[in-house]
Amino acid sequence: MSSGMPRRKFLQAALMAGAAPMVVPGRVLGRGWTAPSNRVTIGCVGAGDHFMGRNFAIMRNMKDIQLVSVCDVDAERQATALAEMEKVYGKGIRADGDFRNIIGLDNTDAIMVSTADHWHVMVSILAAQAGKDVICEKPLTYNIADGRRLVDVIRNTGRVFQTASENRTAPEYRHLCEIVRSGRLGKIRRVTVGLPGGGYPSQAGTVKFEDPPPTLNYDMWLGPAPVKPYAAGRVHFHFRWVSDYSGGMLADWGAHLFDIAQWALDREYSGPVRVEGFGWKPQHELYDTYTSFCVRYEYEDGVELVVDANQPSLRFEGDDGWVESIGWRNPLQASHRKLLEPVGPGEVQLVSAPTDGEHVSFVNAVRTRASAYAPAEKGHRSITLAHLGNIAIACGRPLRWNPQAERFIDAPDADKMLSREKRDKWNLA
Repeated sequence: MSSGMPRRKFLQAALMAGAAPMVVPGRVLGRGWTAPSNRVTIGCVGAGDHFMGRNFAIMRNMKDIQLVSVCDVDAERQATALAEMEKVYGKGIRADGDFRNIIGLDNTDAIMVSTADHWHVMVSILAAQAGKDVICEKPLTYNIADGRRLVDVIRNTGRVFQTASENRTAPEYRHLCEIVRSGRLGKIRRVTVGLPGGGYPSQAGTVKFEDPPPTLNYDMWLGPAPVKPYAAGRVHFHFRWVSDYSGGMLADWGAHLFDIAQWALDREYSGPVRVEGFGWKPQHELYDTYTSFCVRYEYEDGVELVVDANQPSLRFEGDDGWVESIGWRNPLQASHRKLLEPVGPGEVQLVSAPTDGEHVSFVNAVRTRASAYAPAEKGHRSITLAHLGNIAIACGRPLRWNPQAERFIDAPDADKMLSREKRDKWNLA
């Protein structure tokens, strides 16, 4: 599928590169799998816990793809990922600590982005501009302006893009959205979204600023973010609680459940017109995102969406009843049993890929050039709610929002928070 070296020749060259004989997994030769020349080839940028525990765990069993490269700024993580990938695909996988050398490879159709949040947009933009299709982890962005730029680049380059929004494949959430969009609840009045709250991670009490380990390219890990002293509690999983790189639980978990709320409300290409909220965060020398919060959004037709720090949950209330899921992907409950019946003829029947299908949906879209189920615009619009919430809390007053212009109304101080200043060498402007 790439315009460069034919994949069959690439695989042959890779297999012949080593002088010593080696055992090649049958799947590399196409035994019981899609022939190598017909697979979608994917380069992987970011090889941390989520990549290994979810993305690679799923993709390694997909018979119509071939992972051809891996990149991570942590040499240990990269080596671990490479070893596991070689068990599946054999030798010849490219490993490189600079993603720019991965996205430019001729033998690559697409890029899987599994980095920290502050790298998502930049890697995705550069990959799309290099002619690659992209599947990118959530939260898609760490500020609103970058999200709009990403959407524009994807549109202008004509690349396929998938936000790795896994919950769209959960049957409970799909059924919930079908119930709401079919009108069974009558006019929707209120939506309640629960997100995890609580304190900072266990490292919060033991922050130690020191030299980074020699296996970590810390300057590259920081990328566009400000230069700050290294601490083990700053990088990898813990970046979620540092506003330089992410948006706390409002963004981390909000990326999941705001997306379902927007899907159910059929607001995937728009957003609220008003936002207000308050939040609290412990005093800490490293972590600075809100651990407790309550944010209220209002849509143009009067629908109210309220999010608070509690537990993962979704609840929709209308004139004719309510339906909810309390917990993570738990069975639906409703004000009366009939609301939970499967949708029938004349009602909204939503289509999404099978469970764990963000990867399947993406690969199918790469092959057909159709849209994946969570393209860039949808991913951008859903995470915008999280960013609006953080901005409203920071401003300490109600704000009016124009979802078409993606600007606040008469709030220049809030508009300044729509973008992030980047280090010069990583400024794409």
